[in-house]
Amino acid sequence: MQPAVRYTSPVVTETDTARIISLLQEIRDDQRLQLERQAEALTLQREQFALVQKSQERAEKLQTRAEAMQDRSAQMIARSRKALAFVVPLVVLVVAVLAVYVVWIVLRHW
Repeated sequence: MQPAVRYTSPVVTETDTARIISLLQEIRDDQRLQLERQAEALTLQREQFALVQKSQERAEKLQTRAEAMQDRSAQMIARSRKALAFVVPLVVLVVAVLAVYVVWIVLRHW
């Protein structure tokens, strides 16, 4: 049987302790700095998101206005087609009557 090996913990000196404390403080400071930067980035993202939302709202308003204008244009075109369906035959009739009248005047004096 072999004798049991005893584990002895390494001796930590004052210098080692100071170095460990310094490293831990550096890690803490770096983490704090990283959290601050993340907070700044999050604030910036929130601002950008707000701008995107405003832009989207404006685009929706413009789209609604454009659709309303298209509806009014379609109504105007429909009314003008109805008016043309009445006016064109009337104009043709008036021109025909005037042509007949002019021919009658010319033939009467001949």
